[in-house]
Amino acid sequence: MRIAITGGLGFIGTALARRLAGAGHDVLLIDNLSPQIHGAIPAPTLVEGVAVERLDIREAYAAAEKLEGLDIAYHLAAETGTAQSMYQVRGYVDVNEMGTASLIEALAKAVKRPSRIILASSRSVYGEGAYVDPARPDRLIQPQSRLPEQLAAHAWELRGANGAELTPVATPETLPFAPGSVYAATKASQELLLRAAAPALGIKPVIFRFQNVFGEGQSLRNPYTGIISIFFNRARQGLSIPIYEDGLESRDFIHVDDIVDGLEAAMTADLPDGATMNLGAGIPTSVNDLVRALLGAAGLDVPVEVTAQYRVGDIRHCFADNSEARRLLGFTPKVSLDDGLRRFCDWAGTQPAYEDRLDAAMAELRARKLAAG
Repeated sequence: MRIAITGGLGFIGTALARRLAGAGHDVLLIDNLSPQIHGAIPAPTLVEGVAVERLDIREAYAAAEKLEGLDIAYHLAAETGTAQSMYQVRGYVDVNEMGTASLIEALAKAVKRPSRIILASSRSVYGEGAYVDPARPDRLIQPQSRLPEQLAAHAWELRGANGAELTPVATPETLPFAPGSVYAATKASQELLLRAAAPALGIKPVIFRFQNVFGEGQSLRNPYTGIISIFFNRARQGLSIPIYEDGLESRDFIHVDDIVDGLEAAMTADLPDGATMNLGAGIPTSVNDLVRALLGAAGLDVPVEVTAQYRVGDIRHCFADNSEARRLLGFTPKVSLDDGLRRFCDWAGTQPAYEDRLDAAMAELRARKLAAG
């Protein structure tokens, strides 16, 4: 097949490209080589036998010939920092929403259009995700995003109307959109744009909502996303690791190889239009537990401080219900967190130690009243 991957030089895109090229497909990677991810003078990790086109996704409509004759289009290009999106609002809307619109326009111009477009969306569209009230465990609750005044009072956990602490449960795709950040809102918009436009063009939209993806090749430079990379880059330089809130907030960490399994399977699976699937490990891990496991895998020992710092827009807990991906694709995650961390640390230890920018990023958020502590 002839396949294009937007955002193709990101770590998910390159992992996917290697898999597809290894299977004999003709792969084109489209990427703008963002300095925040690739450095001020981008030096991308090229994939053997794969073509690369340096192109901003917002300009795809003007370069439609590059996308002629595709069988499959993967749309991974996006700005991805939850906290950063709260003040770079126009930038996130421009890249994520207008970039998606530009891609649709380019595909509309093609004589031969792809049979399906596969979108990398995000679990962030659910906001705080699914919970139950211990008094009513038979009914799912989707709480409102935590307000700045709750965070300032260190009221970390979500509570029901009677004040009882809610219990997080696996989030299904049936939960409606409830974005708590600009980033999340733009991912929801990407989904809606594809659902509205692609079928009219004879293109089947397929939507994946990723949990926290990690693995070899993840940017070690970006201070706004990828806490495993951020923490490793600090620890290898002997810097302390600051844990926000009380460290009991949890995330669902899924290795990039498992993500690629799902993305590859979606090329040929018998799927309905607009098929929407979570991809996660389905297991919540607290940030405290993650840091212990990461330092153990890396063989590093640095101070760890639970700081009570917080960022507006961060969620408390969320983990995936993978039932739909299992039903439609036969998807089951294979890489455990411990194995994935060992593999990540083995790779990251071969990379340069980059200047840490986490403290500067947090200071910028504080100055904009989007973080405190």
